[in-house]
Amino acid sequence: MSNQIPESVQSTDADQTVTAVVVEKVNLLGLSQSKLESFFESIGEKRFRATQVLKWIHQMGVDDFDDMTNISKALREKLNRLAEVRAPEVLEQLDSADGTRKFLIKVTGGSIIETVLIPDGDRGTLCVSSQVGCALDCSFCSTGKQGFNRDLTPAEIIGQVWLAAKSYGQFGEDRPRIITNVVMMGMGEPLLNFDPVVDSMNLMMHDNCYGLSKRRVTLSTSGVVPALDKLNGVTDVCLAISLHAPNDALRNQLVPINKKYPIAMLLESAQRYIEGLPDNRRKITIEYTLIRNVNDRPHHAHELVELLKDVPVKINLIPFNPFDLVDYERVSNTMLRTFKDILVNAGFITTVRTTRGDDIDAACGQLAGTINDRTKRSERYRAAAQAQEEPVKIIDS
Repeated sequence: MSNQIPESVQSTDADQTVTAVVVEKVNLLGLSQSKLESFFESIGEKRFRATQVLKWIHQMGVDDFDDMTNISKALREKLNRLAEVRAPEVLEQLDSADGTRKFLIKVTGGSIIETVLIPDGDRGTLCVSSQVGCALDCSFCSTGKQGFNRDLTPAEIIGQVWLAAKSYGQFGEDRPRIITNVVMMGMGEPLLNFDPVVDSMNLMMHDNCYGLSKRRVTLSTSGVVPALDKLNGVTDVCLAISLHAPNDALRNQLVPINKKYPIAMLLESAQRYIEGLPDNRRKITIEYTLIRNVNDRPHHAHELVELLKDVPVKINLIPFNPFDLVDYERVSNTMLRTFKDILVNAGFITTVRTTRGDDIDAACGQLAGTINDRTKRSERYRAAAQAQEEPVKIIDS
């Protein structure tokens, strides 16, 4: 761990030279068990200390080494010198009328990301961000319109879970579990930030951390096929594919990465992942955002049936949630029912995602945050909107 090496800073005057040692502290919040074991070995301590500290951080919510009472005072003093447990900063917490909670979280560099907890009976689903903004530019997603700044670190990813658990009083023995499910479906494309996302998901499922079932942690991807092919062997979370179109011509317009990794290639990769799991009976979740007069027609539903007839999937239909900068409209209830009925009658398990948190812009597709946009994409979209240029029209395919 090179970031533990002290740096010498010298100040010289006529009489003496003063040397100060500056130590960059290691943030333990985002370290996996194996990396935490390596850290303790590097400072001359036993590997089992990693298990103790993992439990203090992720099960008890402790970020002060002095409160970790089952480790020695000498080790606590050493940790205070060399390490820290530092979560990102919550700037604001917004609570929806329907119980949805959105966190505006400031990360290093000044950008703001968003994390959303959606309660549903005894189930609480946390939608976690993986990047500051998004490098992809899906035409119906607010995050994509904000541009891209950087990948999140493991501490910033698992820190979202830590902060949400803390806000609901989940930490401690015999406390009710509020976060029962996590989806990597917030801001960003998870597979473009591969290692930090995998490490964070594995912490979510670790018995010494949050102990979530592998069936309750889901990675959602727009289709970065080479990274998807790397998933087997490093994690066994559930997989969701952001499809949104039944053919390449339409998906090229809605999800531009499709031009590089078309639907057939994506579905083949997804099937390889599912087939490689110890429990290979699991299904791929197909996410399909319904946009009025774009991809919601009956012939789109029939085409989707044909596309997925030999793929082990369940389908989640998502009514489009409007936001500024696009002229898309929400699917009508009639067309939503028609689309779903076609899929159900063809034998597909099909659900409709209930819109939650739209009064605080926390619904699917609405997460935007505040991004120090390196791509200048957000400036271009705002300039086009101010000039009232004609929006790009989707060609019905």
